[in-house]
Amino acid sequence: MSTGNTSRRRVLQSGAAIGALALAGCMGDDDGNTVRMGTSAGGTMDVGLGFEQAVSDHGEDVEYSTVESPGYVGTTYRMNEGQVDGGIVDTNTMSKAMGSDDMFADDPVDTIPWQGFLAFPYSIYVVAREDTDIETFDDLAGANVYPAEPGYSTRATTLDVWSMPQVEDVYEEMEIVDMDVDDAPGAMEEGNIDAAIAYGTPGVGNTGFVVEYDARTDVRYVEHTDALVEAIEEYPGAGLSRYDDVEDDFNWDQDIGADEVASWDLEVTFTFHHDTPAEQVYELTRIAHEHGDTARDAEPRFVPEDLDAMTSAAIDDYPWHPGAAEYYQDNDAWNDDWVIGDPDEAGNYN
Repeated sequence: MSTGNTSRRRVLQSGAAIGALALAGCMGDDDGNTVRMGTSAGGTMDVGLGFEQAVSDHGEDVEYSTVESPGYVGTTYRMNEGQVDGGIVDTNTMSKAMGSDDMFADDPVDTIPWQGFLAFPYSIYVVAREDTDIETFDDLAGANVYPAEPGYSTRATTLDVWSMPQVEDVYEEMEIVDMDVDDAPGAMEEGNIDAAIAYGTPGVGNTGFVVEYDARTDVRYVEHTDALVEAIEEYPGAGLSRYDDVEDDFNWDQDIGADEVASWDLEVTFTFHHDTPAEQVYELTRIAHEHGDTARDAEPRFVPEDLDAMTSAAIDDYPWHPGAAEYYQDNDAWNDDWVIGDPDEAGNYN
């Protein structure tokens, strides 16, 4: 799939001293078999831990360690500095890192994370406190709106969509709230946030802080407008999905009053540093394919059940880690139009 239209198939850096010591593949046990994977908090962390269980049960000559990172962007920077061997990162962040766009414009990375396999999709939309007058997206003008924590890719993608010409007039009138996701549910309960994004994996449920404010605050869906739908469709870094049973799709504990939800979607993937040994990435890809059920038993949000799903978030003209590429080739799942990364050319793919 191309990031020009990522409609999905259903299916800070720390100090230089740490970067110098934390070379990829060298931060684990003495024999170098531990792959350290960066992951942000919430549902993404749960997926990392679920996959860690699958590696523990079924891995051969590889170990796996989940390391908390500050969002997908922060994980990308940590991979660039060699602090982790890989990380769970969304495709929109990856594309921006490749092009030194947006948050990477003033602080570009020297090397980008390489593609491995799909972790899960996130679908994003907006809800408002029930005691506000907010009913449609246009009503967000002048409201205190929380688009997730600064540094979160769900936030960056949301603000990108809202900055599209179709809806930028509404966005420019919003009062954007900056705070950690841990503090947001309390702020909503206290009335300091009027509306916030909600997101989760369809069929599995909402992410952590959304689950928390669902339990603490009465909210309703902010009805999408035609202009918002057009903005989602035209934004190249996310896809459009529609849901007509959102309470079941995302496991809301309350009726949010939605006959249909229109969401902007992110594909979240396992990616790897270019110096992470190919045999380790091959083995992790094999485990994802052959033993994904073990990861799902631990965390249902890990969704890919076959090779087509594992590669469904493929970015055109973006390098795949050689270990993942070899596994797909061995299992007749490789597309000859895809690019295999060359570690000697790692800095040339940006």
